[in-house]
Amino acid sequence: MTGNSIDTSHAGSLPRTPELIAANDARRLADDGFTLERTHEFDELLTAAVVDLVERQRALGITIVNDGEYGKAMTSAVDYGAWWSYSFQRVSGLSLTGSDIFSQQPVRSEPGNVRLTSFPDRRDWTIFRDAYSDPTSGISTGKTATAFPSTTGPLEYVGQEAIANDIANLKAGLGDDTSRGFLTALSPGSGARIANDYYATEEEHIWAWAEVLREEYTAIVEAGLTVQIDDPSIAENWDQINPEPSVEDYRAFTRIRVEALNHALRGLPEDQVRFHLCWGSWHGPHTTDIEFSHIADLMLEINAGSYSFEAANVRHEHEWKIWRDLELPAGKKIVPGVVSHATNVVEHPELVADRIEAFASVVGPENVIASTDCGLGGRIHPQIAVAKLAALGEGARIASGRFFGPA
Repeated sequence: MTGNSIDTSHAGSLPRTPELIAANDARRLADDGFTLERTHEFDELLTAAVVDLVERQRALGITIVNDGEYGKAMTSAVDYGAWWSYSFQRVSGLSLTGSDIFSQQPVRSEPGNVRLTSFPDRRDWTIFRDAYSDPTSGISTGKTATAFPSTTGPLEYVGQEAIANDIANLKAGLGDDTSRGFLTALSPGSGARIANDYYATEEEHIWAWAEVLREEYTAIVEAGLTVQIDDPSIAENWDQINPEPSVEDYRAFTRIRVEALNHALRGLPEDQVRFHLCWGSWHGPHTTDIEFSHIADLMLEINAGSYSFEAANVRHEHEWKIWRDLELPAGKKIVPGVVSHATNVVEHPELVADRIEAFASVVGPENVIASTDCGLGGRIHPQIAVAKLAALGEGARIASGRFFGPA
């Protein structure tokens, strides 16, 4: 909270400018099939774009800003159809020649032995197979399978230059106040969802990702910024287990991922760590999402100072009520989504204020940072994204007035 006003932020990805998209598309693809080469001209354009974006976020009333994930390339050359594609350019030991999470055969779980199945076999996709297969539905997965790399050798972090550039660009826009900036990074549990053709067990694969990603977390924190751990796997994995497991088995399955993340975060100051949970940001029915009440306490076991989660999403908006019974640990904050990435309808600021007030009335306004559900980049038109961020900023101003009086 800043003075007598409720802070605002967002989940990370923001729409790229046309100039940045064109420049990314013009970059040469390396021989590994998913790394883009950098040039001095591109780096200069990227820095200017991030500096401008920081200014635009602040003008819209966003008080905790980032680089829009502009340094995480999503281009026609390397767009694997997922928000995590950039991470494959920062880790060695991966190859496009191994197994693939889209082409692998379905995997069946049983009590006491929960395993992820292939992506096309996830339960939401199979229940609504006609919708996902229909190119007019808006959620079609397309005619061809998306190619993801698999782990084919020992994992090692090789993204030092990339994360250093991300840090430098954001700090160029922030100036001296690095405490108001954050950068996103992948979680071990999400990274380990690619196929594993090297490590002996799934758990060994997860812990290898934890060791690798720790280097990125540490670099962000040591630069004075906040690291946001992006981890859809904590909630989204539920839909990728077939048949549906018991809640008890799923919690045990998930706790391994929580423990691996905490290992990666060991020794890092919690007030510079933000955790982001979501049920997957694709525009699907989501009828097989796990209830937040089943995993919220597990989320709070993660060594972070604040917790971001979807709350404007119409599948989960009602779940703000769980905070009536779930105690937020002292010194922690929640970062609920009060603006959705899943609709082109721009929320009215009064509605945004009402959503903020619902959370603030339970945990206290000083413990709430108003945010978006997930990243807006790639999900809605840039013009609509700007309108949504403006509604978020105005809604937070209205909600602040309700709690603290006029500014």
